[in-house]
This record gives sequence, C-alpha cells and structure tokens, in this order.
Amino acid sequence: MRVAENLNAALHELMAAERNLYLLGEDVADPYGGAFKITRGLSTRFPGRVMSTPISESAITGVAAGLALSGDAAIVEIMFGDFATLAFDQLLNFAAKSVSMYGSRVPMRMVVRCPVGGGRGYGPTHSQSLQKHFVGIPGLALYEMSPFHDNLAVLTEMLAREEPCVLFEDKVLYTRPMHAVPEPFSLAVENGVARAFLDERPDCVVVAPGGSAPMVLAAMRSLLLEEEIVCTLVVPSRLYPFDVELPDARRVFVVEESTAGGTWGAEVAHQIHQRHWGRLAGPVTLVHSADSVIPTAAHLEESVLVSERTVHRVIMETLRG
Repeated sequence: MRVAENLNAALHELMAAERNLYLLGEDVADPYGGAFKITRGLSTRFPGRVMSTPISESAITGVAAGLALSGDAAIVEIMFGDFATLAFDQLLNFAAKSVSMYGSRVPMRMVVRCPVGGGRGYGPTHSQSLQKHFVGIPGLALYEMSPFHDNLAVLTEMLAREEPCVLFEDKVLYTRPMHAVPEPFSLAVENGVARAFLDERPDCVVVAPGGSAPMVLAAMRSLLLEEEIVCTLVVPSRLYPFDVELPDARRVFVVEESTAGGTWGAEVAHQIHQRHWGRLAGPVTLVHSADSVIPTAAHLEESVLVSERTVHRVIMETLRG
C-alpha cells in the first residue's frame, strides 16, 4: 500500500466510525477528490459531511474550529500547506486558545492537513516546508506524515488529544510504499517513533521528520557502503511537543527541509542538549535547505533543497573533521 492509499483508507475508517466528524476543503468532493486525491470517495460515501468550500483558508479553518467548539470534530485539507499562513490567525488566536481560555478545558477536536515540501517543480509559493512557523503555540500539536506510521493510528491520536493539531504531509511521500526501508537496515516503530537502524551502537543518530526520512535513508546507505559510517534514523510522528529518547550515540544530526532560523530542528537540538549534553562529542548539527525561495526549474530547485548528497556530505565531514 502506498502512503496516499493508507491516508485515504484512514479517513474512510474515521468517517465511518465517527458520525460527528466532518471534512472540509477546496475541491475535496468527488469526482475530484482533492488536489492529491486523498479524499477520493469520501463525499460519495458520507454525503453531507464532506464539504467542498470556497477558496478561503481562514474561513475553512474557522468553520472547523467552530464545529470543534460545539462538540463535533473536523478535518481540514489545505490544498497546499503554503496557504496555511492564511489560516494562521484562526489557529493561533481562536482554535488553540479555545482549549483553555474559557476557564475550563474545552475539547477542540480538529486536524488541519497541510501538503508541504518541494521536489515537484511547483515553485516558490507551492513548495515550502513551513513547520517552524507553528512550533511553540500552546494548545497546538504538530505531526508529520511518514512512510513508517499508519495514518489511522496517527489521526486517531490527534483527535484523541482534544486540541487542534496540524498534520504536515510531504507531497513526495504520497506515491511511496508504506514501511519500506533499504537493505540492510531494519525498521522498528514504538510509541509513535520509527527507528531505522543497523545495530544498537551507531556512529551517529539522525533525527528527521517523515518527509525527509527517504533522503536520509539513502544517505545512510551510501555512508555505510562508501565510508563504513553506521547511522540510526529516528522519525517521530509528533513533531511538537517533542519527546523522544534517542539511542546512545556521541553525534546527533537533525535534517529538515525548511530554511534555517527558529526551526523545529533547533527546538529538537535544544532538548537534546539539555538531556544528553554530557554524552555528546559536540553540539547537535542542523541540516537545512538553502536560504532561498524555491525555484520551479528542476535543476535550480535541486540546488536549493536539502538532498541526499547534502546529508551524506555533512555527516561525513562532521564525523571525519
């Protein structure tokens, strides 16, 4: 099963299980089924609860927050995650605050799905990874789709938090198979954290969100075969609040597709420094895309986005430097 199929099946199962769950977004109804076909079949199966909306991310998110505030549950599809900036006020000043600002905790069961990331030639305004702009908002939890986490379990956990959640979905993952790691690595998933590893005493640990995991795995394989460097990859389903115990290693890297500056990776590094500074050989190394808008031309886009080659080079230079 490919990641997109797993996500679509998860939405079908959730909608069947919860009669008060609504899904809103632009062009999500059949026959279109969403820009990436993730909502295919839902409006046919659940008429009245899957609604194609006008082009207003603020309005869509506000309606979803209103449904959550009144006791229902809602899932929003933002067609491209770049446009979640238009819903930022609703998330920051309405949805997230509504959990606690009325004197007692109010369940706010809502999920905002955001397709993100480059590698598709969509250009500067349809290719960004904006996760860092949502980190640190009280009452707002952040998750990222990965090929290693079953989407039904992830979405169920998000709704069970009873607070607004954002699910970032890297677009290049939609066509990838679930639970696939290259030889000779093994995969283990426990408590929402996936681990791709060769042995229990790696030369370094790499922490990455789901969208960056395939490139890190490719870099890990080349590092093993060409440099005899053994890495372990850690992929948390929940990005924030971040709470992950790392395997024992003296070098840690965080890879993400966003640009540098106030990032999720910086938050992860801060927590790792607090918990594990005594065992580290040096500070956590952050690996990002270039400080640039994302071009449309394939060769220019490739020069800007973090890549397998970037990860390979940074890890090798850091460990051998």
